[in-house]
Amino acid sequence: MEGLGNLAAFVVTAGNVNDITQGPALVDEIVILAEGQVGSVTADKGYDSAAFVAQIEATGAKAVVPQLATRKDPRPVDWAQYKNRNLVERFFARLKQFRRIATRYDKLVARFTSFIHLAAAYIWLA
Repeated sequence: MEGLGNLAAFVVTAGNVNDITQGPALVDEIVILAEGQVGSVTADKGYDSAAFVAQIEATGAKAVVPQLATRKDPRPVDWAQYKNRNLVERFFARLKQFRRIATRYDKLVARFTSFIHLAAAYIWLA
């Protein structure tokens, strides 16, 4: 997501694949799209990984990722900035209003990806 809550980049994975596996690729793509001008990357607890946070900070961006309760060395989190994550959740809620995306009728990744692009463009225009 970009700062206004619109889709910037995404990766489609199988339903049984953990999201953190695609996190580094998304950060790289966002840095390329933003031409290196990324202020912060906000993610939920599922992305709490020392390697992932280090990759974000290596790009010069601030990592706003709350730590898991089991983490032994807690790091500070900007909770005021973390509240902006609701833009992402609201975008997903709007995206899932499209029945074809919510139920994933398309079996081929290319078709599903193209419909996500189409729905994101429609949301951006509306």
